[in-house]
Amino acid sequence: MITRVTSQTQMRDAQRNLQTNMANLAKLQEQASSLKAISRASDNPTAAASAMAVRTEQSAVAQYSRNAENGNNWLTTIDGALDTASSLMNKVRDLTVQGANDGALSATAKEAIAVELEGLKEELLTTANTTFVGRTVFAGNSDAGAAVTATQDDAGAWTYTSHSGGSVERRVGGSNTVRVDADGSAVFGDGADSVFALIDTIASELRGGTNIGGNLDALDSRMSAMIEQRSVGGARQANLERAQEALMTKAGTLESTRSGLEDLDLGQAILDLTLQETTYQAALAVTARVLQPTLMDFLR
Repeated sequence: MITRVTSQTQMRDAQRNLQTNMANLAKLQEQASSLKAISRASDNPTAAASAMAVRTEQSAVAQYSRNAENGNNWLTTIDGALDTASSLMNKVRDLTVQGANDGALSATAKEAIAVELEGLKEELLTTANTTFVGRTVFAGNSDAGAAVTATQDDAGAWTYTSHSGGSVERRVGGSNTVRVDADGSAVFGDGADSVFALIDTIASELRGGTNIGGNLDALDSRMSAMIEQRSVGGARQANLERAQEALMTKAGTLESTRSGLEDLDLGQAILDLTLQETTYQAALAVTARVLQPTLMDFLR
């Protein structure tokens, strides 16, 4: 059977082919200007779904990285506070050793040491209440507003209370959390067993004429507790730093994957656009030669 080809049929086919070439050209122009292989999900549904999954994972990694950075800052603040506390405790111990020399010190000299010890206690109390962005780093989740509070009764005796709630943790992975606070009661003690009460006892005994050398063991015990807590904090900070390195590597891998799904190579995009422009121009030229004037054109 011979198919009848009319001028109208040729025109429809030529128009359809030109529109197809023009649509392809417009799509390549859009891709070349945006350098995006996927402008809408319909461009490549499979790649679009994969890209969305990658972007979701990227958001999670970015949040974990922010958590790790925040936790690292917490632990850095704690390490600095413990360094200051250790220096203050060394001074307290030196003064205690000096004050234990009863025969070499006058009452005036002992009073001077007692006053200096009380000043160091105040500095230590300030250090115990160190904060990071408004949060007390030695009080956990406590809402007391301070890690250690000091209250004085009518007789002039001081009481020291350590406040600690639940631990403060930062999630740095799907199943990985790191504690970023320090237990103030473990570092400074609580109540009558606190380092502050110990310093008060030393100052009181110094003024009362009692030899204070017996308090050195208690001071050494509190200093050992501070060193232990600093070591624990250092181990946690090392964990956070390793997590940050892993997250950085993962972020780079995810970005490479996303780029492979969504982005276009500029050179390839320009080459494809140039080829499509050439194809479109050729289609126009061929159509102009094929659709010759007919008898109806002359009759009009």
